[in-house]
Amino acid sequence: MLGGSREYISQKTGHSIKPITKPLVSMREMDEWNGKYIGEHFNSPEGRRLLIEAAFVQAKSDGVTLLEIGEDVWGLGEYFHNDVGELIDTFQEINHRIAPEIELRLQIGLSRHCPVDYLEDCFRRFRGRKEFYSIDLYGDELAQPIENFVSIYRKAADEGLVLKAHVGEWGTARDIVTAVNTLHLDEVQHGIAAAGDEDAMDFLAEKKIRLNITPSSNVLLGRVSDIANHPIAALYRHGIEVTVNSDDVLIFDSDVSKEYLRLYQSGCLTAEELNDIRINSLGGKKA
Repeated sequence: MLGGSREYISQKTGHSIKPITKPLVSMREMDEWNGKYIGEHFNSPEGRRLLIEAAFVQAKSDGVTLLEIGEDVWGLGEYFHNDVGELIDTFQEINHRIAPEIELRLQIGLSRHCPVDYLEDCFRRFRGRKEFYSIDLYGDELAQPIENFVSIYRKAADEGLVLKAHVGEWGTARDIVTAVNTLHLDEVQHGIAAAGDEDAMDFLAEKKIRLNITPSSNVLLGRVSDIANHPIAALYRHGIEVTVNSDDVLIFDSDVSKEYLRLYQSGCLTAEELNDIRINSLGGKKA
């Protein structure tokens, strides 16, 4: 819900959302930003729909043709009356109205800080709905052990979902290997900590685990010193499949095109390498 166009939101509401411009020192600072600029301003079904609309507007303006987007499981009750059909209809209607040329892939989101039994109860409402493409676990990597989510991910695998989790942005290379082995992940969100561990990189390359990397947010969250020295280069050159992504456009003010351009202009990756990443990114685990 943080991937939208700030211009669209300003036009619709008059509310100005200012991006982060200097590196943060903790996730708490990011939460404070979220509370100030998003928080109660959009904490309603109508506000949630506006954020979804803004995400499609942003994707359309950036030339995106396939958009993987979703909702936190807790949002089902908060904004969609515990009706999965209403949630699906909302995304599909906005998709068709704003950017019908974009292929929609719905994702189920799990907040890592929530109790597992609560997430289990929420997730069961999504089961059997073939409209969903993937599942992702995000939030504080240290909130609770990755093993706690095995049951949910086993059920998600039974549903045929692509299995993802945020790991290795704040944690270690060993955390990445553990998460992949424990949850049988298809893809890792971030995973940049692997660049410091030859064994972890060998493991990811051998297992063909895709790392979906967000360079600018890694810098602004203080995980990487600068774009020129971003570990995406070492990971890619080690034979690991990587993708270049934006991360919460409203916070970090960087779309996918800007990310490619920054990686090129900084000298982190060559034009040929970035084009290879782009072409590989057009594939996926599912047809």
